[in-house]
Amino acid sequence: MKRILTIQDISCLGKCSLTVALPLLSAMGYETVILPTAVLSTHTMFKNFTCKDLSAELQKITAHWKKENIRFDAIYTGYLGTEEEIETVISIISEFRTDKTQVFVDPAMGDNGKLYPAFDLAYARHNARLCAIADCILPNITEAAFMTGLPYKEEYDETYIRELLAALHKNGTPCPILTGVSLSKGKTGAYGYDGLSGNYFIYQNNLVDAMYHGTGDIFSSVAIGALLYDLPKETAMKIAADYTAHTIEITKNRKDGCWYGVDFESTIGYLLELIASNKKN
Repeated sequence: MKRILTIQDISCLGKCSLTVALPLLSAMGYETVILPTAVLSTHTMFKNFTCKDLSAELQKITAHWKKENIRFDAIYTGYLGTEEEIETVISIISEFRTDKTQVFVDPAMGDNGKLYPAFDLAYARHNARLCAIADCILPNITEAAFMTGLPYKEEYDETYIRELLAALHKNGTPCPILTGVSLSKGKTGAYGYDGLSGNYFIYQNNLVDAMYHGTGDIFSSVAIGALLYDLPKETAMKIAADYTAHTIEITKNRKDGCWYGVDFESTIGYLLELIASNKKN
């Protein structure tokens, strides 16, 4: 059984970050080890949430793991709250990485052309440093633009997407994958570049007209889990995109649908069916 370390915050209530990554990766058959960077009472869509930063604990925890000779087949990072935390995570990756360890980064820091309120350009540059040492990254278009210095565009074509991918690859990432890419009306998905083969890959499915917190975490977690099955990259993107869209649709159509996140718990069976069918093909 492969062992994955995922490093990101945990909301006690909220269906995002670790409370998404842990159950989904476990359901996909991986031993999932967590390294919480902060603990929040709820995610940030709630008012008056509490937050306890755990940055000071990260190196203590990983020092214990080193003494126990713990190894990881993959390391997956998500939302990181400060520049200092990014640098600590870069150090942790260096300590635990072997020639067989795959590193995945979801540089969660912005959307819709803007960084999240707590972040600035210096933070984006630190995230670019983290992405440079990863085997595969999964930024959205906003995050890619801030990390590369290219202009953000709400309306774009395939040429622009390839320019972003080329800049991310030049930064050091062998396999950049852009999420939330829409190349035609009513469609969305992912567009990536495999630096080893020199090939681009793309998957588009129908856009579900609804917005929920945590769906990016779902996509990334499932995509990374699928990639670790050694499935073709376009197949991994298809599984992640179709599962995310299906889960949004199910949540949207439920009268008692949860406003603060999607009902991914009820669709895990569908995820396992997707994986099984694609493994056979």
